[in-house]
Amino acid sequence: MAKGGKVMSIDVQQPRMYDLVGSTIMVAGVAGGAFEANFEYRVHEGHDEVTGHFMAGDGIGGHGQFQITVDVAGAAFTLDRLFVEVFHTSPDDGAELDKVVVPVVYGPKIVPGYRVYSEHVVQQGETLWGIAAQHYGNGALHHRLVAANPGTITNPDIINPGDVIRVPRD
Repeated sequence: MAKGGKVMSIDVQQPRMYDLVGSTIMVAGVAGGAFEANFEYRVHEGHDEVTGHFMAGDGIGGHGQFQITVDVAGAAFTLDRLFVEVFHTSPDDGAELDKVVVPVVYGPKIVPGYRVYSEHVVQQGETLWGIAAQHYGNGALHHRLVAANPGTITNPDIINPGDVIRVPRD
């Protein structure tokens, strides 16, 4: 809680957990409650990070929408799982407060040149190998489907009819 009984809050509405993102990540939501309404963001995967700041609210403690575009193309990410963090910094001790962390999937580490994904609805009898063969021309690329769908594919040996699988594309 901010001074004077004002409530600090950050609500990240985009990206959502496990969204498949490219080299430009849109981060949006509602934030505010800070007198100066200055917030920070960090996109990282443990080896490299992209950071910056933005304003939200009205500067006197109100809450307002924010939308920023984060270009991560220059980052030397080595993993396909990134974390988008939004927070404000305590003026007292520099602590990161009210931090929201959203794990996302970084498409360019799954498919070189990633731009978009299509959706495939699993049919009875299908396997990840067969789906990869259908979409990529090579069943051995089924690992791409596993990496792109952590919320849907928790065991690569088990997919269910009706599951919607994201298929990353260049």
